[in-house]
Parts: sequence; C-alpha cells; structure tokens
Amino acid sequence: MKRWLGKAETALGNHSDRLNAINIFPVADGDTGTNLYLTVRAAHRALQEAVPADAGPMQAPEQAGHLAKLNDVGAVLSRAGQAAMEQAKGNSGTLFSVFLCAAAEPLAGHARLTSSLLAAALNRAQIRAWSALSDPVPGTMLSVMEAAGRAAAAVDAGQNGNDSNHALGLVLDAAVEAALEAVVRTEGQLDALQAAHVVDAGGVGMLLILDCLRSAVLGEELRSELLDGLHGYDLQDPHIHTGMPDDDGVEVMCTISLSPLDAATLRQRLDELGDSVIMSQVGPSADADGRYRWRVHVHVPDPAPALGVIRSLGDPAEVSVSELALPRDPSGEVSAEGR
Repeated sequence: MKRWLGKAETALGNHSDRLNAINIFPVADGDTGTNLYLTVRAAHRALQEAVPADAGPMQAPEQAGHLAKLNDVGAVLSRAGQAAMEQAKGNSGTLFSVFLCAAAEPLAGHARLTSSLLAAALNRAQIRAWSALSDPVPGTMLSVMEAAGRAAAAVDAGQNGNDSNHALGLVLDAAVEAALEAVVRTEGQLDALQAAHVVDAGGVGMLLILDCLRSAVLGEELRSELLDGLHGYDLQDPHIHTGMPDDDGVEVMCTISLSPLDAATLRQRLDELGDSVIMSQVGPSADADGRYRWRVHVHVPDPAPALGVIRSLGDPAEVSVSELALPRDPSGEVSAEGR
C-alpha cells in the first residue's frame, strides 16, 4: 500500500500539468491534476510517518499492537484514506479520498491482498464514491471507478476462489483495461468534453492511480502507453480550459461532526445553495454524543450562506474557501500561484 501511494504521488506529480490542462468539468478551473496530487501526497505521507523508511525491528512488547496494524492491509489503507480525507483538495481529491477509505473496509484484518479482496475493495469504493455526491454524473472519474470495480468482480468470479498471485494479477489487469475503456468513453458522455474533444481529467487521474496499484502489487513497470491517443492529452495541446469562460463562485470545504439527521439536513441545504455537493463520513465511529465526522465539499456563488448553514449545525474545522476561477496571466497559461 505504501509503495502504491508512493508511485501514485510520483505519477500524478509528473502528469498534473496535463491533467490540469484538460480539466473542464464540472468547472473549467484547471486544477484536477494538482488536487489529486496533493490528496494522494497526504495519503502517502501518512504511511511514511507510520512506517519510517529506516524503521528497525520493534523491540518493546507494547509495540506489538502497532506492528499488527502495520501488517493489516485494511488498517494501513484506512490510515492513508483518513489522512487524505482530512486534506482532500477539490472534487477529484475528495472523491479519491472516499474511494480510499471505502476500499480499506473489506481489507480490514487481512495481511495479504487477494483477487477476491481486491474485487470487493474496488466495488465497495466505487459504490461509496457514487453515493457521496448529491448529484453524481456519468462520464467522470466515478465511471472509471465503476468500470474497474465491475471488471475486477467479473474476473474474480471466474477464478473459483483462487487466491494465488496469478489470479490477483488477472484482476488488476482487467481493472486497468476497463478503466482505460471508461476514460475513452467519457468524451462521449458529457457535452462539455465532447465539444472540447477531450477526455475527463479526473478519469485519467484515476486510471493512473489504478495502474500504479497494478505496478506496485505485481512489481511491473507502469504502462505509459495507456495514455497514447487519449484526446486532449497530447503534450503539444494548450491548456484547453483557458479559452473557456471563468466560473463564478467559490469552493467551500470543511470537516465537521454531525448526527446522521444533521448530516442529512446539511446535505439538503447545501444542495439548495450550490452544486457539486460531496459529503462523506471520516472514520467509522461516532463520538459520545452520537455524532460522526464528515468531510464537506460544495461549490457556491457566495461562501457566506453556506458557511452560515454549516456553522448553524456544528463547529467546522479545516475550513477552506477557494475561488473557482484561477488567475491567468496574459499569455493564457495558468499562473504558478493559481496551480
């Protein structure tokens, strides 16, 4: 898991500029690559802190519990997912955080990844990501997650319980191939993408992340040819979103503890105020008052009403308000500050 997220951080860092360039949905703000990179980096750093590179043998008996958690694939991934959720950036980063946290659940208590566990993890993750959005839209990274999960389940079903590394490799290959096909389809699923002749940026980012998982588990190189021919991904293409109208409004994000009823109320009221509403639970346990921690994301014309609603229901932490329209210099490039 640590190797996967490390590879994903590097790959997204290398590709963030191109992902930003084709980011035109749900808003043409050119930051999907940056948001995914920063979110995956948070997840990877959480594991680096948990498992230092120079960690020697654990000597003290009280460290046995910590060691057990490090050998639990689900516990390790859950740690990474919660760190990502707390520091998630944008739509894409928030959805990937949801994906990561949900994928950890079927893996809890297991020291080794198998084809069946991976299929269950990918399926749980894509369902949770779809449900986190108030108004989920096909043709985005959600469709890529779903395609990967369905393909993994189909291949695993034909393995008849085979838990070999070979079976795991077949499931990983199928998930990546299905993700690629889903990315190609995104262009025809959304009018904005079709008009601009590009594939979805978040979908491409998710494809890269899944290929990093395949590479880390199987010990193979990343498949750079996956990106060949994807519309809008040619390195000579300009930043496509720069020719589009600026999007008015802001992105509001925070973490807040709410009862299930208050969480439902907040989602409804944010749906009335704006769009791109994402709400996902952070961690599985409630506090002594029966409240769960939630990560909240919304696009609104003005932050004040949204923040007023949020604060009327609880005490938000890690509040961020970002302009949806990135500053651009006269040459048409996104400014370094904006990225």
